[in-house]
Amino acid sequence: MARILLTGMSGAGKSTLLAELARRGHHTVETDLEGWTDGNGGPWNEDRMTGLLESHRDVVICGTAENQGRFRAWFDHVVLLSAPLDVLIDRVRARTDNPYGRTRAQQEEIRGYVRDVEPALRRMATVEFDGRRAVSDLADAVEALT
Repeated sequence: MARILLTGMSGAGKSTLLAELARRGHHTVETDLEGWTDGNGGPWNEDRMTGLLESHRDVVICGTAENQGRFRAWFDHVVLLSAPLDVLIDRVRARTDNPYGRTRAQQEEIRGYVRDVEPALRRMATVEFDGRRAVSDLADAVEALT
């Protein structure tokens, strides 16, 4: 394996893909959990992220944060997981494991992020995968990057 960042918009399938990679035995970190940010979707805790990257050569990190570009050089691959806006909105409305995206205001935020943030993520990415693909196929594609 290598150091891989899975990034993309809410509803693209990042957490689902990360769970499949973990099930396959890969070391994974979900930065939306366990104190990687301030809890409000803010920047990553830079000391903690640096420590993780210094100590793990083989890790798949999942998340999207305003300061992730500072860590770009640490990653062998940055995978942008994307999906059409209507798919993203449908997924965040329906999911039960994360409340973000259920309100009209949060859905408007997602629309803005797709317009304003996703192009920057696309420029940073080494590869882009369609988040509508089967999770097993996406996991195979990530594993093929190593």
